[in-house]
Amino acid sequence: MTTTIYGIKNCDTMKKARTWLDTQGVAYAFHDYKASGIEATTLRGWAGQVGWEKLLNRAGTTFRKLPEADREGLDEEKAIALMVSQPSMIKRPVLAHGSKLLVGFSADTYSKEFA
Repeated sequence: MTTTIYGIKNCDTMKKARTWLDTQGVAYAFHDYKASGIEATTLRGWAGQVGWEKLLNRAGTTFRKLPEADREGLDEEKAIALMVSQPSMIKRPVLAHGSKLLVGFSADTYSKEFA
């Protein structure tokens, strides 16, 4: 089963997730949004699985620094356009494990997924 973790290399939460995967001996590919970007079609697929609201990192500084007009009236298409243009607005990490998608890092959730 293929496992890919998506995020940004220097994110503290990403470091925790990757360390967990490494210490558990889980083989995975790493997709760095900053280096490789992310396609709108990928984000639409993820939104179909978990909802765009779960993918959008509203707590991050990138989102908070947006003009009020960009933050108001958010819908799926507007949120996806924002995440494509500024991938640091995607909650991290996103872990694709087979057909399963996990958003955010929790050692307990990862333990259950890889049990």
